[in-house]
Amino acid sequence: MSRINISLQQLRNMIGVHVYHQGITCKVLEVLEDGPSLVLISTDEDHIQADQYGNPQRRVPETFTIPVLTSDGQEIHPLYLELDLIDL
Repeated sequence: MSRINISLQQLRNMIGVHVYHQGITCKVLEVLEDGPSLVLISTDEDHIQADQYGNPQRRVPETFTIPVLTSDGQEIHPLYLELDLIDL
């Protein structure tokens, strides 16, 4: 098998695109070169962030890191394949 060839520029072009991730509306915020991975930020749900002592502090958007390729680089990661583009 050969490695999947996805360029970082192709992934960077996705920054700002809205997607559904496991039923949550998100926006592609950043591309991490190591992996590579996409960082998504929820646009419709917040979660409560705790302080260093575990006490609830504030509401912040949830973030997700989605790998693009499997660890061996041979296949596209199932989480990446599950992303649904949203046409706004």
